[in-house]
Amino acid sequence: MERKTMKTKSFGRYLVLWAGQLMSGLGNGMTAFALGVYVFRQTRSVSSFALIALCLYLPSILLRPLGGVLADRFDRRLMIVIGEAGSASGVIFVLISLLTGLAGPAAFWKLYLGITVSSAFVALQSPAYKASVTDLLTEEQFSKAGGMVQLASSAQHLFSPLLAGVLMSAGSIITVLMLDISTFFIAILAALSMRRGIPTAHIGGDTDQREKVNVLQDFREGWTAVTTDRGVLIVVLLLSLITFFIGFVQTLFGPMMLSFTDARTLGTVQSVSAVGMLLSSLLIGTMSIRGTQTSVLLLGLAAAGGSLFLLGLTTSLFFITGVFFLFFCTLPFINTSADVLIRRTIPNEKQGRAWGIIGVLSQLGYLAAYGVSGILADRVFNPLLETGGRLAPSIGKIIGTGPGRGIAFIFILSGICIAVVSGIASGLKPLRAMEAKKPVPGSPKGVTLHADA
Repeated sequence: MERKTMKTKSFGRYLVLWAGQLMSGLGNGMTAFALGVYVFRQTRSVSSFALIALCLYLPSILLRPLGGVLADRFDRRLMIVIGEAGSASGVIFVLISLLTGLAGPAAFWKLYLGITVSSAFVALQSPAYKASVTDLLTEEQFSKAGGMVQLASSAQHLFSPLLAGVLMSAGSIITVLMLDISTFFIAILAALSMRRGIPTAHIGGDTDQREKVNVLQDFREGWTAVTTDRGVLIVVLLLSLITFFIGFVQTLFGPMMLSFTDARTLGTVQSVSAVGMLLSSLLIGTMSIRGTQTSVLLLGLAAAGGSLFLLGLTTSLFFITGVFFLFFCTLPFINTSADVLIRRTIPNEKQGRAWGIIGVLSQLGYLAAYGVSGILADRVFNPLLETGGRLAPSIGKIIGTGPGRGIAFIFILSGICIAVVSGIASGLKPLRAMEAKKPVPGSPKGVTLHADA
């Protein structure tokens, strides 16, 4: 059995799967950027822009535990194929809606519905892909694979906004959607090209017995795997707090920039800034960075907070690009250190369910940010820093007044909060104690952090 398992380990097979997911991610990124710009142009409402983000991420986050259960019960390759196909159907619906005409912003519900469907199917694909890393690779390759995953994420942030911005300036959103749909089929072909299905993890190694386990029990086991270890739980809760503040960046950076520039410039700034994430991912994947994962995690969070604070100080495109570049540099370190700490603690046969639960808990902050960011920007902070606003004579003298400066103030406050959370977390003993624990069976042993966040 051990020899058969070792034969399924192949970095080459993983690269094929990874390449397909890379292309799909690039397409998803272009669609997210294009839809956000399109809706904001039509409505000039930050709340409408934020609603796009909410529909893009809410279903995939809430349904991810179910996707994790299915990833442990069935062929993970099949789950990836179904997820990609279903996600493509949602984008196709959006494309058809635009081609047949939308009777003003009141008909935008079709856009929201389409991307909601697309996001729901991501919940099938994401946990299966995440768990397949453990299936296809040896323990010594986990950290390298983490760097590859972050490299793909970096490429998405690097190229997607730039390509979408150029395409929307030269053509229309229709072109962006058609390209996105083509990338779904590339990802499906990559998954189908595997000669054998990505194996399903079996509890106790008995397929028949595994089928008798009900879904609720799977949920309970995933929840137990995450919550019984205090260190893992602290990492997940810490990520949830941080994602709340980072969620403001995802929903509000575009409207802030579009208040004084155009979509092409916005895409260029985002793409150039994302080079920081790409460079950090390459560093993690090619160089061994000595030090504890917890230290890297906490330092990364502090640096992210500082960058976010600086982001709100000015409207200078060069300054904004520079500090946003630094912000992106921190993300691979944060993500990888958290990923390695969790992956080495939870057994492989429970990782599908565990990652599903973690996907929800760690990203609750995003959902909260998506839900309140538009309201806070439109009704609270932007009015405070408009010309003549209550904060114009004080804060306004430092960061300026006018459209979008209230969003800038939100970024400043978010950066301060992230730095404070990092400082508090540094004193938590269970988090520090994770470094001294021995890896559990089925998880990576003695992983050296390559800084792949």
